[in-house]
Amino acid sequence: MMTRTPLAERFEAAFNRIHKCLVRMVPNARSDAFKELLNSGSAHAIIRTYRQDLSQYAKLRNSLVHEKVKAKFYIAEPHKEIVLHIEKLAMLFEQPKKALQIASKPVLYYKEETSLKDMMKVIDKLSYTMFPIYDASGYKWLLTSEGIIRWLSKQPLSANTLEKAPVSAVYPFERTHIVLYVNREIDIYEVEEMFEDYHLAHKKLEAVIITENGLESEKPLGIISAWDLVEIDAMEQELE
Repeated sequence: MMTRTPLAERFEAAFNRIHKCLVRMVPNARSDAFKELLNSGSAHAIIRTYRQDLSQYAKLRNSLVHEKVKAKFYIAEPHKEIVLHIEKLAMLFEQPKKALQIASKPVLYYKEETSLKDMMKVIDKLSYTMFPIYDASGYKWLLTSEGIIRWLSKQPLSANTLEKAPVSAVYPFERTHIVLYVNREIDIYEVEEMFEDYHLAHKKLEAVIITENGLESEKPLGIISAWDLVEIDAMEQELE
């Protein structure tokens, strides 16, 4: 008996929305076939993250379409939870969350002449571990709690150690940190790809700093470390 199934229609509509996004995201694929787009789009973190789900949904979609007796009439019907999940995925592909949403903010940034004593108070109060250092032209280097510890380990034990020391005193004890600047419109998956690319190259991306237009001379709006990417995992768990 032929039955019209709203859930199947919703599933197919959401699947087509995702397919349309994949076509836009992977313009150099050999074809517009869904499977080919998944294979060719592995550089995109969002595709890698949901590839297994999407592969299974592609099989289900093919089954529904092939078994559809005529327009809007299906033999099979997907489970409601499956439909809700693929609809959430469609929304995620169409409107991925901005990286600024998971970034640590406000960004506390300082000048080299800032007192280290004042910096230590901030670290103690807020438990921040990294601070961009700026001059009049923009970003200069990244001050980290590890750098401060290395500097302290070379200082004589004295109650006055921090009294007159400026932030610039720590610079020789900092390792070279890789920091990237991005604009406020970048999404969380693009940032995740940046960290992944450096990891695959056996390099450590220390932080991604977000500004209005992605310029080092602009005021930082948010900062993302590898630890902040845990927020992405938390967001993804909401889809499970």
